[in-house]
Amino acid sequence: MGVASALVFANLGASYGTAKSGVGIASLGVIDSSKIFKSLIPIIMAGILGIYGIIVAVILSGNAGKADTGKEGYKILGAGLSCGLSSLASGLAIGVAGDAGVRAYAQTDAIYVGMILVLIFAEAIGLYGMIVAIIINSS
Repeated sequence: MGVASALVFANLGASYGTAKSGVGIASLGVIDSSKIFKSLIPIIMAGILGIYGIIVAVILSGNAGKADTGKEGYKILGAGLSCGLSSLASGLAIGVAGDAGVRAYAQTDAIYVGMILVLIFAEAIGLYGMIVAIIINSS
């Protein structure tokens, strides 16, 4: 369940962030199509969340076959939930901030750096979950 949780929840976050930001990019494309390539940052950042999930799932699956006690099983479950749920939260934040940021960027160029900073902090939530999952798995 820990392996599945890491992969499924991380990919749910990645897909939500991609879909929500994609709607904002489509809206931006109607207003100013020359800004589309610079506005792909939220989609790239959301895709990285899926990579976090697959990294943790591969690490955990190596230990899942050796889990012969309940303690080891719960450790794998906790690590998977840590990565998966934090990536889900990160994907929700990237989707909302990416959509709003890209729509604002269509109106003014001054918002771009602020949008990128907000997206970096939203992405960090998923990274923290992956780091905690690796620490839990190694202890």
